[in-house]
Amino acid sequence: MDYQILVLDLDGTLTNSKKEITEPTKQALIDIQEKGKKVVLASGRPTPGILPLAKELQLEKYGSYILSFNGAKIIDCRSKKILYNRTIPVETIQPIYEILKGYDMDLLTYTDSHILSGIKTNQFTELESNINKMPIRQTTNFLSEVTFPVNKLLGTGNNEIVAKALETVKSHFHSQLNIYLSEPFFLEIMPQRIDKAHSLQKLLNSIGLTADSMICCGDGYNDLTMIEYAGLGVAMENAQPLVKESADYITKSNDADGILHVINEFMR
Repeated sequence: MDYQILVLDLDGTLTNSKKEITEPTKQALIDIQEKGKKVVLASGRPTPGILPLAKELQLEKYGSYILSFNGAKIIDCRSKKILYNRTIPVETIQPIYEILKGYDMDLLTYTDSHILSGIKTNQFTELESNINKMPIRQTTNFLSEVTFPVNKLLGTGNNEIVAKALETVKSHFHSQLNIYLSEPFFLEIMPQRIDKAHSLQKLLNSIGLTADSMICCGDGYNDLTMIEYAGLGVAMENAQPLVKESADYITKSNDADGILHVINEFMR
């Protein structure tokens, strides 16, 4: 198959344990773009948390794409045009805030420059800050400050607490929102029917490609839908067991240039 588009999750997939793209992988991704292939960085990260990697890979020069907030927003890096944008219903934000406050969790959302911590910063809030290289701003009144469209809310806390909160939030909002764990300590709260596969379908339609021409690589639960949807679904060696079971191909780990291996096997 002549694959034309390579979709990459970031953390645990494209980047190694140091949150870096190795030089051989970076060069291979630039090489395939020079040959006309497209690269999509598809992540649960907010857009500002993806932009530094997009710059490193020269996505603007080659007209590739960013899919941020687990698919709630798609951006054409060359034109800066927003191709797709979905936001959370405003009326759901306060009740979600109240639920998570009762579970001793933090609730986060994102501006263009900061992570807003709505309840109380914890170690997982700080992890999200480190991953995205965005500073935390603790708000004294989260609900009054969140006056802008919200692509994603993130609940953070200890695994056991987050698991309980997941069930409660799902029971209240399953018909209005898409709610799942990306990590045992990260509760993703998204617009309804938003996941990476749904948004990639929108992107493919807009650029005239099909899923058969697409490779999707990932390691986490939020990568499952795109791995199942792709013409070639790839799991990293370090992926969650369920992700490996769903994949067509298992590559090397993110610390062993697994993405470079995929490029050499399927896109050279």
